[in-house]
Amino acid sequence: MKSILITGANIVNEGEITRSDILVKDGLIYNIGRDLSEFEADIHINAEGKYIFPGLIDDQVHFREPGLTHKAEIYTEAKAAVAGGVTSYMEMPNTVPQAVTIELLEEKYKIAAEKSLANYSFFFGATNDNIEEILKLDPENVCGVKVFQGSSTGNMLVDNQESLERIFAECKLLIATHSENDNIIKANLEKYKEEYGEDIPVKFHPKIRSEEACYDASKKVVDMARKYGSKLHVLHISTGKEVDLFDPFLPLEEKRITAEACIHHLWFSEEDYEEKGNFIKWNPAVKTKADRDRILEGVRKGNIDVIATDHAPHTIEEKNKPYTSAPSGGPLVQHSLVALLDMYHDGKLRLDEIVQKAAHNVAILFEIDKRGFIRPGYHADLVIVDLNSPWKVEKENILSKCGWSPFEGHTFKSKVTHTIVSGHLAYENGTFHEAQKGQRLKFSRK
Repeated sequence: MKSILITGANIVNEGEITRSDILVKDGLIYNIGRDLSEFEADIHINAEGKYIFPGLIDDQVHFREPGLTHKAEIYTEAKAAVAGGVTSYMEMPNTVPQAVTIELLEEKYKIAAEKSLANYSFFFGATNDNIEEILKLDPENVCGVKVFQGSSTGNMLVDNQESLERIFAECKLLIATHSENDNIIKANLEKYKEEYGEDIPVKFHPKIRSEEACYDASKKVVDMARKYGSKLHVLHISTGKEVDLFDPFLPLEEKRITAEACIHHLWFSEEDYEEKGNFIKWNPAVKTKADRDRILEGVRKGNIDVIATDHAPHTIEEKNKPYTSAPSGGPLVQHSLVALLDMYHDGKLRLDEIVQKAAHNVAILFEIDKRGFIRPGYHADLVIVDLNSPWKVEKENILSKCGWSPFEGHTFKSKVTHTIVSGHLAYENGTFHEAQKGQRLKFSRK
């Protein structure tokens, strides 16, 4: 493996910004210092004026392989991730077949080992009747168990109360939930179908997948986690009301109950449905400006611990269908870091907060082995960014296989110039180096 010397960069790490050099050897961060120019390296990157972040760790993506590869695949989406500064991802189990047995889960790991430019882990999918498989999972090799409380793409709904209770009582791994009350959603949908038929205006999506549906389900799992002492992580918080369910004061290392915010819930609001239509249709729904602002406040105050994407591509043809036929989800992983950096430019987030929520905290929460920080001896997952290099999102530079982005036409203020994955220079000014693939994430769990 080639050694890499990065000189003159501003390192954003562990709450500080310091000007230092970084030497990478054998895939690891070998040294960090003010002047490492006396060291020889195979690759020298002059990062004067640029900023280095730990590689982002996205704890919620849908890369659609196996079975849904007309939308996306591990190869294409991992490249999009790397180009966006995401060096590690955790992928969801609602593929075809669903990853609800250990054998099927390991098949996904085999695909990633051959194709993924980024580091990877895969969630195991819970069902009403696979608790015995859940109990066999190796906590050092699997990021967690995913529970769908609300039906979404590739329905894996856990709707049996006894099954849900047993999962929370007996599962020793982190439990990540998609929390929406399916009964409330179905009742709301029927009401709008009576008035509009199948072609419901998409602006009513946040009324159908309502605040009540989200809060009810999130409160239910939070209460259950408290009852059983489960390690619970509630994904993609979409309402301001839910934010108050989570403790802003307890140190993350001591938390048993945590929450995630996604880029789209921090960026868009219901006012954007008129322009974007189904292309910002997600589950749970993008809601009001007040919800968006309260979620951002929760990120900054500590109620919400992690920022991710819920990257979930669908084809343009699928998205152009009427509301009730158009699937929810969209591609985000290529643009998550630059979107957060726009929030920095707008005074909404500090650089250290971005790193804390999108790298450090993910590593702490999932107990990822030697990643998420810029420290000697850690895996060299690094992203170099030019904070003042505007570029416009156009079809020609979208890397997700689906070929579109909700950010199409937007000009971002910052650009990812280099991405180093497990010590390998995987991306450099628009060029990919694919000789080395990413690594399977390991977890330091007792």
